[in-house]
Amino acid sequence: MGLEEITLNIEGMSCSHCSGSVQKALEGINGISDVKVDLKGKKASFKTADQSKIALAKEAIVKVGFSVIN
Repeated sequence: MGLEEITLNIEGMSCSHCSGSVQKALEGINGISDVKVDLKGKKASFKTADQSKIALAKEAIVKVGFSVIN
């Protein structure tokens, strides 16, 4: 199974510290790679081959204090 790029819309990020928290949370999940957080676009993207990692990513974002819109 190949890697799929996932993009999540995030609400609540307002500074580089915010986006850094999201980046660090996502990079801490095994099976997720190529994490990119776009502060201005209010989104984060990553690659994974395991669909179950999407739920883990959403949980990690909420845990650091932000909302996932999709």
